Amino acid sequence: MENFGDIQVKELNKRACGQAFEVILSPSTPEAKCVPLSPLKKKTTSLEEIKRKLEAAEDRRKSYEADVLKQLAEKREHGKEVVQKALEEDCNLRKVAQEKLTQKMEANKENRTARMAALNEKFKEKDKKLEEVRKNKEAMKEGEN
Repeated sequence: MENFGDIQVKELNKRACGQAFEVILSPSTPEAKCVPLSPLKKKTTSLEEIKRKLEAAEDRRKSYEADVLKQLAEKREHGKEVVQKALEEDCNLRKVAQEKLTQKMEANKENRTARMAALNEKFKEKDKKLEEVRKNKEAMKEGEN
């Protein structure tokens, strides 16, 4: 057996797979020798302490519940904002599409009116030419007679 200050090492029998030692720690002061080895006894709790702990647990539960409700309200509010924004964007897109459609229809109407006016003008000119040709034909017939 060897001593290294507070530690005692005792060699046990040698084995084929290795060696075995027993290490003994000795206390440095005499007060350290009286360490109780049995578990500490639970102190008795009073009724008031139990009530206090129950109230604290209830307060924690209520606080947690309030936090959860607050988070749910924030999520709900965020959802409402997202829906509102989507509705506004949809409304804006509808307005833009309606304005484009209106402009297109007006442009088509103006083009149609212009084509109709051009056709009317063309027909009037043809009518004038036909009238002149008739007059000339009639004048030629009268001149022959």
